[in-house]
Amino acid sequence: MRVKIMIALMLSTFLAALEGTIVSTAVPRITSDLSGFEQVSWVYAIYMLATAVSAPIYGKLADLFGRKNVMMFGIGIFLAGSTLCGLASSMEQLIVFRALQGLGAGSVMPITMTIIGDLYNDQSSRAKAQGWISAVWGLSGVAGPLVGGFLVDMLSWRYIFFLNLPFGLLSFFMLMLYYKEKFGAKTKRHIDYPGALIFSIGTIALLYALLTGSQNQSWLSPTILSLIAFSLITYFIFVTVERKSPEPLIPLSLFTNRNVTMINLLTLLSNAIVISLVVYLPIWSQGVLGESATMAGFVLTPMPVCWTFGAVLSGNLLGRLRAEQLVTTGTTVLAIASFLLFLLAESSPGFLIYVAVGLIGLGMGFISPIVMVKIQASVAVDKRGTAIALNTFTGTFSQTFGAAVFGMFFNMVTVASGQTNLGASFESGGLPVEQLAHVRSILASGVHVVFTGTWIVAIGCLVIALMIARAQKAADARREY
Repeated sequence: MRVKIMIALMLSTFLAALEGTIVSTAVPRITSDLSGFEQVSWVYAIYMLATAVSAPIYGKLADLFGRKNVMMFGIGIFLAGSTLCGLASSMEQLIVFRALQGLGAGSVMPITMTIIGDLYNDQSSRAKAQGWISAVWGLSGVAGPLVGGFLVDMLSWRYIFFLNLPFGLLSFFMLMLYYKEKFGAKTKRHIDYPGALIFSIGTIALLYALLTGSQNQSWLSPTILSLIAFSLITYFIFVTVERKSPEPLIPLSLFTNRNVTMINLLTLLSNAIVISLVVYLPIWSQGVLGESATMAGFVLTPMPVCWTFGAVLSGNLLGRLRAEQLVTTGTTVLAIASFLLFLLAESSPGFLIYVAVGLIGLGMGFISPIVMVKIQASVAVDKRGTAIALNTFTGTFSQTFGAAVFGMFFNMVTVASGQTNLGASFESGGLPVEQLAHVRSILASGVHVVFTGTWIVAIGCLVIALMIARAQKAADARREY
């Protein structure tokens, strides 16, 4: 029975993760059919925004109404959004329907991990199961662009959305038939609607400010400053509301739980490392080395492959090694890989990039399943869904925040150069040889600044991992005493 439930969870996870990457190869065809190229970034951003905002809400609903019901509801919303995306007749419609897709996808990761925590009692089994889920995320990173390109070339871009329907329905009915949840219904249920609304508004305002500010470098504009101020005020109101709520959306006690706080901080920093690679390695390959777009995408392939291997290996090693040892190993690998990227230069051998990218994936593979195991062991069962959802939100938010911060540093270097036609370096013959060399040097300097920041963040991850290990050692010593 567990195997069938795991297949259903892996199917839904694969579809939700696939939507984050499969669109990339379809963008030229979508903009050709629907127009609105200037809005194309929102096809990505709105999905991420909706997923980030809805994840904590789904986590709380899962604790209140049961994992099965809420998961099936989320899958239903995701499939409805996918169908509408495939039928969209304008870019505005596509963006709205992508938001609906994201609202459904927000249920998948937190509730999947919560169900696994309920199904498996010992840490080793949980880590193995979560390793397979992490492997699915890694596989989606490779399969997304390949499947998307095939569907666009052979059929239509609309089929990248219709593809979700048969597999999503299979996951839905497998969960309905095979997942027999032991859920103790509460006699009185309270849903924190004010908290959910305030949290959503504040988060959307903050993420919108970060996305817009990074894109336009208009951090001091009245609009950006107003959005940031508004989000901070909203979060202050949210804390006040949560203190008075009988069943808060995000229990404030989670922030006083040292283990949960440290793990979320590790998630925040490690996911920022990943986004720096996804955004800036293709720029290095195309803009600095003059590679094709295909090769620029291929350079990222070692990360999901090694992430999958690391996640499966980490799950199998837990029991023979302590969770803290595996997290420390993973963050050490991240620090080494980030140092290799810091050393990257135009004259560096090509294999250096592939080694660094593979090591980043391996390090993240070691960390990701163990993070969930640590969170589940750190909170009560009735808070498990909320705690995992908060961690999921942290990871998604980190990608937006990391892209904005690294983008700010990159643009500070490139804009300060005074060069206005940097994009021409991506096109063969776009500039004279002398000017092309100058432009590529500017891009290399900008990417170097980003990877310097990546290395610093990776060291921060290692320090946090060592602090987690030290705290666990002290807790074990107190228990023995």
